Amino acid sequence: MSRHDGDSNAVADRKADTMSSHPASSDETRTRRANKGEERRAAILDAVERLLEDRTLDEINISDISRAAGVTRSGFYFYFDNKAKAVAALSRTVYGEMQEGARGYLAREGSPREMIDGLITEVIGTWERHPNLYRALRDARDSDPTVREMWDHDRFSFVDPVASVIDAERTSGRAADGPDSRALAVVLLDMNDRAVESLSRGGPEALTPETAREALVAVWLNSIYGSKL
Repeated sequence: MSRHDGDSNAVADRKADTMSSHPASSDETRTRRANKGEERRAAILDAVERLLEDRTLDEINISDISRAAGVTRSGFYFYFDNKAKAVAALSRTVYGEMQEGARGYLAREGSPREMIDGLITEVIGTWERHPNLYRALRDARDSDPTVREMWDHDRFSFVDPVASVIDAERTSGRAADGPDSRALAVVLLDMNDRAVESLSRGGPEALTPETAREALVAVWLNSIYGSKL
């Protein structure tokens, strides 16, 4: 092979190396941009939850959120159409915590009382960790149809898993026969929501976290297990 051929090959190799490096560089740039975008979105959501500690959703405006998050108003609107949508995005965190807390129940770990007590304790505990967010979410769902739809979707995502546990407990003989399992799951989950709403409203007639937990556990146990307890 001639020296000219060797030089040509070396140049070609360098070009190939340079060309192959561009996709990696572009990928890294896209990753950095995506990470930066996620950081800004997270900062907005964190700002919303912090502001809700002292004010209601109606008392907070987009400028307040933008300043607290360190972004521009247009930066806020890049991620969310309005403040109700931002609250709805935060609700996904709440439901994620509830799903994590429901693992023991859905896996049918422990006695019936242990299963249900663990589930209800997590429902009440999630509210105790995010009381202001719950109140804001209640207001947002009443004012924004999209938020209401998201709320209902997340809430009903628990129906089939709970109904499956009821069916499995009946098949095993641990639970008593009763009404349609899915209908029962809907009623029980609605009751959870009503109890949390009572906690959120407050006032002299409101439930306390402990009385709510005790009442919910009792109703769930008797509704599913009945005379089998």
